[in-house]
Amino acid sequence: MADTTRCGFAALVGAPNAGKSTLLNRMAGAKLSIVSPKAQTTRFRVLGILMRGASQILLVDTPGIFRPRRKLDRAMVAAAWTGAEDADITLLLVDARSGLTEAVEEIITRLAQTRRRVWLVLNKTDLVSPGALLPLTAAITEKLPVEHVFMLSARTGNGVDDLLDRLAESLPEGPYLYPEDDLTDLPDRLLAAELVREQIFMQTHEEVPYGATAETESFTERPDGSVRIEVTIYVARAGHKAILIGEGGQRIRQIGERARKQLASLLERPCHLFLNVKERSGWDEERARLRAIGLDDVP
Repeated sequence: MADTTRCGFAALVGAPNAGKSTLLNRMAGAKLSIVSPKAQTTRFRVLGILMRGASQILLVDTPGIFRPRRKLDRAMVAAAWTGAEDADITLLLVDARSGLTEAVEEIITRLAQTRRRVWLVLNKTDLVSPGALLPLTAAITEKLPVEHVFMLSARTGNGVDDLLDRLAESLPEGPYLYPEDDLTDLPDRLLAAELVREQIFMQTHEEVPYGATAETESFTERPDGSVRIEVTIYVARAGHKAILIGEGGQRIRQIGERARKQLASLLERPCHLFLNVKERSGWDEERARLRAIGLDDVP
């Protein structure tokens, strides 16, 4: 007799830079969520689909939760909380080095009101002394009842298997919601734009990344099996456009080349990627732009 199948959602929730995207990619064994050393890189919910034994774990990576200022920020925070509310299990990811910051305190307060199943995951434990972990765990669990506590390093992978095994056995019984060989529900068009945005993060100075967004304008299948993709990068200021294009167009070519290689690897087919940079001040307050990057409208 076949094993009973299990399927459910686990949401990764935490403050910016807690390591949620790194953990999602480590658990899924593939690059699903963009990762950069800068906080607030993830702007919408990304779903990683993971088979573990007879269980299908649906991992939801949410944007880091912080105090919103712009409409874009408000949409990101709303997406994070929606991701948590829809999940069977909420994984509260805390950077063990930063500890109980004000941002973590605010998340804990809100989670305590929801009465949902919460597991505490202390990340970056390879970077702190073991003696610091128990007091931190005690300080958090005093404020928030949690079912389990995991200590791991998303960067090295240490402790991640233990978390996955426990998730696999704790999800509700039920049929799979996605084909077993799917990795993510992220549409290819959105994936293309996200990989371009990641390269903007990796290759430009501090001031550009938060002032830029990327949108896939066209995604065309070609008869030879390859795909032609056009992505427009919107920037808030003329100075950002100049930085992105670079001297003689060198920077934008490099961004396109690296994003193209990653995309071809993930889609397992040749990709022809064309980038266009447009100045559009105030894009982060425009509803159409926010919807285009996968965020629902917020007031």
